[in-house]
Amino acid sequence: MFKAIILLKRRTDMSREQFSDWWLGDHARLALGLPGLRGLSFNLVEGDGTGEVDGVSELWFDSQAAFEAAYASEHGRAVAADSLAHVA
Repeated sequence: MFKAIILLKRRTDMSREQFSDWWLGDHARLALGLPGLRGLSFNLVEGDGTGEVDGVSELWFDSQAAFEAAYASEHGRAVAADSLAHVA
């Protein structure tokens, strides 16, 4: 089993609420379609929003190769593009 941990910082023009709504809504639904995904957990970071990280995602795949293949797929590229459009 391979687990990827991704730390996210929202764009500076996004409020914590906007980030949460996007990440736990549209982006989560998109990420659930990653090929070979075995598990997914999104964790919002508590606090006043001035920290280095706003969210931590955990994704499980059968192997690192499966993770890399998922993000190399058309759907995986869409997930990555969606992330990059919303994070700093």
